[in-house]
Amino acid sequence: MALFAPRGARREAFIRPQALAFDIDGVVADTMALFLRIAEKKHNVPGLKMEHITSYALEECLPISREVIADIVEELIHGTHDEPLPPVPGAAGVLSEVAEAAAPLLFVTARPKKGPILEWVLKTLDLDEASVDVEATGSFEAKTRVLLDAGKTWFVEDRLETCFLLQDAGISPVVFARPWNRKPHPFCEVASWEELRGLLDLFPGQP
Repeated sequence: MALFAPRGARREAFIRPQALAFDIDGVVADTMALFLRIAEKKHNVPGLKMEHITSYALEECLPISREVIADIVEELIHGTHDEPLPPVPGAAGVLSEVAEAAAPLLFVTARPKKGPILEWVLKTLDLDEASVDVEATGSFEAKTRVLLDAGKTWFVEDRLETCFLLQDAGISPVVFARPWNRKPHPFCEVASWEELRGLLDLFPGQP
């Protein structure tokens, strides 16, 4: 049973922008959509859809070899793909508002290097570098220390296993609903950036 009102119900804004940080892949960047496009165009694996990705362990849910998965992931990490990486709909607009209220925005990714994804964030969100802080931890487990050191108490994340680690560290996760995180959980959940915006206290003191 969720501890928060279900999606679709009226919820009052209660998250201070200054307390919030963001994952990138699956939350801001629609990385899985690009993964599927590369699989089809470069590796001739047609017919796959987002709903087929029911686990972060892609080899467990997709009919693709480990070698092909590793090849595509390598392209994504290093930014060497020919296809553009699309943003999740609504992300750029909401993040621009959050940046006005609480810059710099903190993004924490489990990617091993931040160069390519930092460049993507700056270009896609149309923000200057002073308004953005991207931390690449190299592991999911290392995210909690970065968030604690930055004084963040809320984090938008799409990997459910990471959300439980965050909770254990005293950080409140906001699950960004995706096909790969559809197991029961007790966390606040949103299905879109519009829903997330509704939780943010962007204008404190105003009715």
